[in-house]
Amino acid sequence: MRREHVLPTVDDTRALGAALAGVVAPGDLVVLTGPLGAGKTALTQGLGAALGVGEPVTSPTFVIARVHRGGRLPLVHVDAYRLGSVADVDDLDLDASTEESVTVVEWGAGLVERLADEHLEVRLDRRDDDDVRTAVLVPHGPGWVARLDP
Repeated sequence: MRREHVLPTVDDTRALGAALAGVVAPGDLVVLTGPLGAGKTALTQGLGAALGVGEPVTSPTFVIARVHRGGRLPLVHVDAYRLGSVADVDDLDLDASTEESVTVVEWGAGLVERLADEHLEVRLDRRDDDDVRTAVLVPHGPGWVARLDP
C-alpha cells in the first residue's frame, strides 16, 4: 500500500479508508491527525463501510466515542478533540475493547498511542490552493511497516 495519497474528492478519502480495512486486524490502533475538514471522519466512514458496519459512521464529537458492531471487526471511533490529557483518555476505558476491535482516534496524537504496542498514524491535510486532501501513512512499529510495505 502506498504511503502518500492525493485525495481529490471525499469519495477518494473514503476509498483510502476502505483500502485500510483490507490490512487492519483486531487490536489495531489508527490515529488520524489533521486540521478541521481534512477528511478524518470520511476516511473512517470508508473503513467502516469496508468492514461491513451496517450503521452510519458519523463524527463522535459530542459523544466522544462510538462502537460500531456487525462488521468483520468491531470499529471503535473516538474523537479526542475535547480530551485534554491521557487521564481523560483513561476515563473512556478504551483499552477494554481494543483487543478485539479496530480503534480509530481523531485528534488523538500524543494522547492514545500507549493503547497499543504499534499504531498507524494517518496525517491528513487540505491543500490551500485547490482544497484537495492529502494523506500520509506513518507506521509506528514493525507490524505496520510490514503491512504497508509487503
